[in-house]
Amino acid sequence: MKELRIFYVDFWKGFSMEDFLFTEILKKHYQVVLDDKNPEIIFCSTFGNQYLNYQCPRILFVGEPYTPDFNLYDYAIGFDHIRFMDRYLRYPLYLLEKEKMNKALHKHECTKDQILREKKFCNFVVSAGGGKEDIRTKIFEKLSQYKRVDSGGKYKNNLPDHQPVPDKYEFQKNYKFSLAMENSKISGYTTEKIIDAWAAGTIPIYWGNPDIVKEFNPASFIIISDDEEWFDKVIEIDQSDDLYEKMCKEPIYLPGQEIDIEVLEKFLLNIINKDSGDQIVRGSAKSLWGKMYEYRMQQLARLNENRLVNFLRKYKRRMFGLKKFE
Repeated sequence: MKELRIFYVDFWKGFSMEDFLFTEILKKHYQVVLDDKNPEIIFCSTFGNQYLNYQCPRILFVGEPYTPDFNLYDYAIGFDHIRFMDRYLRYPLYLLEKEKMNKALHKHECTKDQILREKKFCNFVVSAGGGKEDIRTKIFEKLSQYKRVDSGGKYKNNLPDHQPVPDKYEFQKNYKFSLAMENSKISGYTTEKIIDAWAAGTIPIYWGNPDIVKEFNPASFIIISDDEEWFDKVIEIDQSDDLYEKMCKEPIYLPGQEIDIEVLEKFLLNIINKDSGDQIVRGSAKSLWGKMYEYRMQQLARLNENRLVNFLRKYKRRMFGLKKFE
């Protein structure tokens, strides 16, 4: 089996290169070696700027609401509904959560007794407020006017011990509904929040991606709209066992919506199987303007790593009450 040297940079805290899905896929075809000195391919995310230290092909994996900059990356995998030759694949972050995805995919197979067992009303688990016009706070307070919403995250925590729940799944499965709210309303940006809700056997009350119905079966969840219709729908379903069971029995996908892992495998192999001279296609490697652009990004990255600059930014956040959204 041919050797393939890869490495991962700028990923989130606790990230495991050996266990990541991309590594698993490539191990089926290559003898994968994790090499930080001389990789043939690097996979990057958005939590740093180490990628600028590597001149080999760069494949960006987006886990945040960020549109890929193809002047800096050769290829990208993300949330956006865009087409860009063979350089981009839409493969949302939640698809990497194999265990949760499996539970969500089969949640509609539960029996009537399992669905209608005694549960609390609704839960809410986020680390911060925010969203457009602080939408998370408004929705939480609005829904709480009807019945108590148990908040088990860092934000608006109202549990007896006021501590974030240690296991989101174990917490959520005791409820009929889950508030599943993104930190941004951006087309295509769908995170694990709605999957977490389904996996736990609850009905998601969703806010975020305005095109979510292109991605999932709209009969399987409630979309928070600008009017009061969503609120009335929650009450109606909560007060009717038949309506509640019917929504729980809906599969999360309609025919043709499901994204198969094979498209990811095909995308990666297409890149790696190219001639080495054809793999690098980013603007910063193809033109003088591109090189100047990358140089400016390198200077900005150094500035961002400056301790004094970071101290002043933290001070500014505290002074003006600026939030980080999660």
